[in-house]
Amino acid sequence: MTVETRLIAESEYPDWLRALATGFLRPPVVTDEEVAERRSGTDLGRVRGAFDAGRCVATYRSFAQRLTTVGGARLAASAVSNVTVSPTHRRRGLLSRMIDADLAEAKERGDSVSTLIAAEYPIYGRYGYGPATTTAEWSVDVPRAGLDPRAAGPDDGGRVDLVDGDDVRKLGPELHQRLAATQHGVVDRDERWWRVNTGQAQLPAHPWTEPFYAVYRSPDGTVEGLLTYSADDKWGDGKQPLNTAAVRDMIALSPAAERALWRFVCSVDWITTVRSGRRAPDDLLPHLLPDPRAARIVTQADFLWLRLLDVPAALTARTYPGSGTLVLDVRDDSALASGRFRLDASPSGASCTPSSQSPDLTLDVRELATLSLGDESATRLMALGRLDEHTAGAAARADLLFRTGRRPWCPDVF
Repeated sequence: MTVETRLIAESEYPDWLRALATGFLRPPVVTDEEVAERRSGTDLGRVRGAFDAGRCVATYRSFAQRLTTVGGARLAASAVSNVTVSPTHRRRGLLSRMIDADLAEAKERGDSVSTLIAAEYPIYGRYGYGPATTTAEWSVDVPRAGLDPRAAGPDDGGRVDLVDGDDVRKLGPELHQRLAATQHGVVDRDERWWRVNTGQAQLPAHPWTEPFYAVYRSPDGTVEGLLTYSADDKWGDGKQPLNTAAVRDMIALSPAAERALWRFVCSVDWITTVRSGRRAPDDLLPHLLPDPRAARIVTQADFLWLRLLDVPAALTARTYPGSGTLVLDVRDDSALASGRFRLDASPSGASCTPSSQSPDLTLDVRELATLSLGDESATRLMALGRLDEHTAGAAARADLLFRTGRRPWCPDVF
């Protein structure tokens, strides 16, 4: 029988959730409570499924999102999530049918980009997505770090206070908005995100353990940092503490806030290891320690993947550190973002318009996505054979325009 891919009906949502659990190797059982909680944060007008003889065998969902580009502008994005294909129906093109339809709708809506977090690397390049940010996690050997436990508080006149979930729901959204105004790669967090991540909205399949919350207040009392962490309970044979603090989330709006919060969590009694959680690959953490070698990287990998839908909108919205012109010949198998574009960039603004001029560079839309937030080098892509240079020095010129002083960072899975 033909497998049908389409938007799902309300009555099919529980079956869709069971297929989602199956695809992610979770027990395929969904309670009424989980259906109700998930449904409250889901727009069924953007939920797709594949159905074989009435049974859901593949899942796909997108939702409205905003992505911070270089300089702080927010791009309208279509975020893709909950992508699965049941093991009985792999390699039949079901994802291709769902993602092609969804991207066409995103383009029609006027979204500049599409985003996703790729569970597997090889899948999404063929749909025009490229890795645009990198994530890193450090493990800190606290006794080796060289921090003075007698001087655990901020040394700038600020303070660190423990708070609770109610405080976080009040303080967190505005704090995150301030982060999103400066950090390229950040995606927005809606009200439901704060409810779920403070335990107010819980899913039976994901038991909640209440974490610790700490805020950093600057000398004038302004909240400039928020830390969420949990701790285990592990002791050695000699009655020595061997506990690990796992950072779930940290927002730091200033180096002072970042320094104070890392120093705080590394000074908690009985904690001998700190796991940093998802951080930018150029995070300050190692060099905030007297001995940076006490922090070792345990994970470094691609994270946020980006798909350009409107090249002029995406490239015009960001800022550039220097002045220059590039004519880019962009290839896109789906034709959603293909074309030849002239980028005129300067620190005071940029324009990107269709052009008939000879190209300086030819590249696939996925390679342009990796360049657009500043985390990749055009010269490096050329060496890898993933970019063609037609004008001598054009790749180096692209690096001067696209690269950023700090690397992009996306802290959130979605």
